Amino acid sequence: MSNCRSGRSLSGVTGAAVLLCCIAAPRLAAAPPTAVEHPYTLSVFAQSTGTDTSKGQYSQPDSIVQWKNHIIVGFQNHVLKDGTDGKSSTIVQYSLSGKVERTFSVPGHNDGLRVVGEDDLWSLQNEDANPNLVVINLESGQQKNYTFAPPPHGGGYDDMRVLDGKVLMTASNPMKDPNIDPALVIATLHGKMVEVEPVLFGNASATDIATGAPVKLNLQDPDSLTIDPRGNVLLDDQADSQLIFIRNVFSDDRVVGVLKLPSPAPATPTTVDDTTFASSSRGYLLFSDVSGDTVYRVDSDPFGFEPGTAYSASDTLGFVGVLNLDNGAITPIVTGLGSARGMIFVVLGVDDHGDK
Repeated sequence: MSNCRSGRSLSGVTGAAVLLCCIAAPRLAAAPPTAVEHPYTLSVFAQSTGTDTSKGQYSQPDSIVQWKNHIIVGFQNHVLKDGTDGKSSTIVQYSLSGKVERTFSVPGHNDGLRVVGEDDLWSLQNEDANPNLVVINLESGQQKNYTFAPPPHGGGYDDMRVLDGKVLMTASNPMKDPNIDPALVIATLHGKMVEVEPVLFGNASATDIATGAPVKLNLQDPDSLTIDPRGNVLLDDQADSQLIFIRNVFSDDRVVGVLKLPSPAPATPTTVDDTTFASSSRGYLLFSDVSGDTVYRVDSDPFGFEPGTAYSASDTLGFVGVLNLDNGAITPIVTGLGSARGMIFVVLGVDDHGDK
């Protein structure tokens, strides 16, 4: 991997210093999953236990969040994405070393987890249609169920982030082309309902980060969310192979940039499911392989991670890589995966070694 770095502004949208890797087609590998770039190493953090939920088993790990000194993973258990089969997902709490501590059952297909406030875990289900939200108080273990009014875009809701005390959600699986409905909303709880307020519409105006050209968006697959080191919202428009950066998201002066992801071949689009940023030199990446039924850990030794570096997980091409925020190229660091998703960066404290 190249040691060169770029610190230049990203068309005024992100501006984070990033690790710049040579532009190349992803080097996809056969099984088993492998760390292909020094100094990264790959290990197993946790695995599925089976598909028989009547015996307490769980499968298909996806979303991952950290709560204090615990890691929480949503297992989808092959539930339909609109929840119409009446089945439930399993939320599993682990120690930092990957030991199972407790589990929760939530109705539907889980595809979003976020800790809101100190101890409330918001678990979001059914991203294609019929969305519901379960709020779990992680101190008491009590659960409350919430419903949504029929979504204006016709689909469901997918991922969540907390910014300035407000909960942002992506409006997933829109039923219109072009998409003129909300793609990003603010969610608040009222009684037993989740009420949503539009923030960004699917046909918003934007600027192409690589070229500076004006672009009219048509977001057909709003998916995952993250926050970059400068507090900008990063929305993954998954099937459209592009990332949307939003500066001043709650302001009328918001700035929207689009980073298109180059394809390794004409008939092979690059899609990513999750992106995260290294926020410290001391820490590690966690990501899930939903079809491989495994949660993996990536370490960078001996000098640790470069803070501000962006990492993306490709669900279709089966790799995790370093994202170049200037041109969208992704250099794989782990290959041979089935469907990589749910990535977070875990910061290690002074007394926390996160032993593997």
